[in-house]
Amino acid sequence: MARRVHMEPSRTLTEFRLLPGLTTRETSIEHVTLATPLVLRPEGGAIPLTTPVLAAAMQSVSGSRMGIELARLGGAAVIYCSQPIPDEAAMVAKIKAHKAGFVEPRAIGPNDLLRDVDALRRTAGYSTFPVVDSKGRLLGLITRRDYDARIHGDVPAKERMVPRAQLNVGVEITDLEAANGLLIEGHRSVLPIVDREDRLLSLVFRKDIEDHLDNPDQVVDEKKRLLAVAAINTHDYHERVAALVEAGVDVLVIDSSDGHTAFQHETLEWIRRRAPHLPVIGGNVITGEGFDYLVASGAGAVKVGMGGGSICITQEQKGTGRGLATAVMKVVEARDRHRAKTGIHVPVIADGGIVNSKDVVIALALGADAVMMGRFFARLEESPTETVRINDRVMKPYWGEGSARAREWSPARYRQAAFVEGVEGFVEYAGKLRDNLPLLVSKVKAALSSCGCRTIAELHANAELELVSALAIREGKVHDILQLGGEVDSLSSWSS
Repeated sequence: MARRVHMEPSRTLTEFRLLPGLTTRETSIEHVTLATPLVLRPEGGAIPLTTPVLAAAMQSVSGSRMGIELARLGGAAVIYCSQPIPDEAAMVAKIKAHKAGFVEPRAIGPNDLLRDVDALRRTAGYSTFPVVDSKGRLLGLITRRDYDARIHGDVPAKERMVPRAQLNVGVEITDLEAANGLLIEGHRSVLPIVDREDRLLSLVFRKDIEDHLDNPDQVVDEKKRLLAVAAINTHDYHERVAALVEAGVDVLVIDSSDGHTAFQHETLEWIRRRAPHLPVIGGNVITGEGFDYLVASGAGAVKVGMGGGSICITQEQKGTGRGLATAVMKVVEARDRHRAKTGIHVPVIADGGIVNSKDVVIALALGADAVMMGRFFARLEESPTETVRINDRVMKPYWGEGSARAREWSPARYRQAAFVEGVEGFVEYAGKLRDNLPLLVSKVKAALSSCGCRTIAELHANAELELVSALAIREGKVHDILQLGGEVDSLSSWSS
């Protein structure tokens, strides 16, 4: 007989509803914040998100475009690892280079010919270059507007640059608002930052500051560059981690349907030795024992869920898995025991079958710090796939990382080639991320407000949930009317 048989069925997010609490002026929607820890830093503290959502590490979900736009809106897209190492590193580098408050510039020398500078411009993709001497001291600045390569190709940069004396320069500035003030005063589009010996440190561009002001929830690193999160596996991590670190990755996520393994322990242990500064999210697990194992191995956050995704067939194929609500509750119980013992709160991320704002709210109320979604993001303009038209409907392809399509790049990832754990399909195109995510966020904030909570931490402490029946679930949906564009949907006929 089995070592243990749990006779209580596991539960899904769909089966729970939140009971409202007292909403006060202090907990009205405009005062609710969804800021949350994503992962613990090895040196202490946590990397935060301002929006508690992650886009899944999937070929049909999270490319660099999704990574950029979601970071600007306060979340993070996990760049998928089911691709060659240089390609994943390039995606991470693109996120880090998209919008950098303090840019580490590519400098040129005063005697560099402008034909070479123009060739560098075409290769690098940007057109502003500081000119420095052999000791790195700022001599001037040259942009595409300062020369014509056809006329000035043989002219050295020092003859066409804007000299140091004519530049507005910030000395050891680390605050973007202060840099913005100098840019406004100087009527310039770029501000060089130097140290007290006039050695060049960085550049700040007006367009980046405007982007920062337009996206107050964006998540950035200490240099104000967008947060980049990338997946790794437990097979080629020796080479992949090194390439991702070189590209500037901020957080690693070990991508596995089953994270309670010695392979994940070995991976975490290796990263802890070779890249001790780098926070790592482990997973996926569905038991308290799995949480304890990964945290002891060095994980700074734990991802929870198995088999609940809309394109995942792990439960059907292997018989392993658990309803996501039960999985979150069991892991959160272990997390809370760990916090009581150590004083350290390890973030938990709910992953699998989270479809809408209601699912997000229930997962957070059950104790998750953030959620990961695939289908929600696969439908959007920023996902890597192209739209297709099927029967007059605009759709986007969507497939699981355990599907045959995703596994083509390397069957070894799943350590078997006899069967798949995911399927392929289509989801209806839903437009841009910026037109969808704010609506989800507003619904989640409204739910917290109804519960009398201003923060996710308060929701963890004060939420009251109730298990509901199938009829109660049905009652909460539209019924017994003729909807515009629809058919009569009768509660009595449904329940008969």
